[in-house]
Amino acid sequence: MTRRRRHATRPDAAQKPPSAKPSTAGPWIYGRHAVAAALANPAREIRRIVALSEASEAIAAFLQEGGAARPAPEILDRRALEALLPAGAVHQGIAIETAALEALDLEDLLRAIPETGAPHILLLLDQVTDPHNVGAILRSAAAFAALGVIVPEHGAPPVTGALAKAASGALEAVPLLRVTNLVRCLERLKEAGFWCVGLDSAAPQSLEDLDLPPRIALALGAEGAGLRRLVRERCDFLAHLPTRGSLASLNVSNAAAVALYALTRPR
Repeated sequence: MTRRRRHATRPDAAQKPPSAKPSTAGPWIYGRHAVAAALANPAREIRRIVALSEASEAIAAFLQEGGAARPAPEILDRRALEALLPAGAVHQGIAIETAALEALDLEDLLRAIPETGAPHILLLLDQVTDPHNVGAILRSAAAFAALGVIVPEHGAPPVTGALAKAASGALEAVPLLRVTNLVRCLERLKEAGFWCVGLDSAAPQSLEDLDLPPRIALALGAEGAGLRRLVRERCDFLAHLPTRGSLASLNVSNAAAVALYALTRPR
């Protein structure tokens, strides 16, 4: 395979790679799947657990399954519980106050890539600002065993309860990395053996027709605008999804799920 050479020469390998920044996680996680996953994660600090009386048995079961020492649940009425959460939060009677997960450094993630289980896929989100989309992408990343999801420090939503709810527990399973510069991150991934594929509905090649190596960085852009120019130019391939209908474009979270399926299904 020959890489596309539209982009400039890669920076020296000695150049300092982009660093991941600490998460700005919101203090409350709500919804049964998100709460159960957080309680089961020993790396997640839990500061407070609140529930409606009708959810007390569920929270007791989550605590028993999680095993780690946690604060005793507080039983609140609906008004008191909802006063703690954003307006309209779909909490299902359960919420927890948490600390942010410790941010994973890109270099630590690269060192932890297993020798088996290829393909090894990282997703990069370019200016995807809707927390529901980011959460849904994390959920798909967990379902298809992606290594992680990378977002820029600026132009991506903070980790809030809404994002955690959309992720349905995947926030505890899939690293969400924030990097200072997405273009430099792509260059570092190439140095680590990744080939970069950008999704573009107008690209001539289909994603399922590409002959890709075991390490794949999949870049997805914001709906409408797509990938920014510098990110597009750093991609080794641009590809469209193997859709068949008259409407070729998908919501970015749906596009991520279809792309992950195409990349991981047996050839």
